[in-house]
Amino acid sequence: MDLRKKLLGLLKEKAYRKGKVILTSGKESDFYIDCRPVTLHPEGGYLVGKLFYSLIKSAPEKIKGVGGLTMGADPIATAISLISYMEGDPINAFIIRKEPKKHGRSLWIEGIDNLEEGSRVAIVEDVVTTGGSTVKAIERAMEEKLQVVKVLAIVDRNEGGRENIRKYGFELESLFTREDFL
Repeated sequence: MDLRKKLLGLLKEKAYRKGKVILTSGKESDFYIDCRPVTLHPEGGYLVGKLFYSLIKSAPEKIKGVGGLTMGADPIATAISLISYMEGDPINAFIIRKEPKKHGRSLWIEGIDNLEEGSRVAIVEDVVTTGGSTVKAIERAMEEKLQVVKVLAIVDRNEGGRENIRKYGFELESLFTREDFL
């Protein structure tokens, strides 16, 4: 079985839930996809890391970093970074905070010290609905002088996120869409 099919099977088993729920965007939905049980699972993390790494390495120029808004992006970025290291092509992971740390160096981005100013990076997400969290991550990365060149998600719910991200000049690449689950 190919990696994508295996990952979809895990997502359907561990991440997809039917029933009314309020999403981060404030919208009500009749289903919920919580990728964390999969991205924090050994096989799930491996599959996400491998699939995203293959998308990242297809970029015309080397991508030096991968990260996104905490918490959904944290295990994804770590998985990609570990896979890239195992492939002999290390990519640094970073984590974007929702607000700056209140003590120490007051950092917005953990792992920024491993990247040079202007480094080409990919922003990763677990699930995109409206794209609001993704846009926040893109903006913060750019404010910290990183060059965003790729935007990736495990699932695009097809609820306007892709279009919203496109307004900012970026194309969302997703492994799956809502139709894969319904």
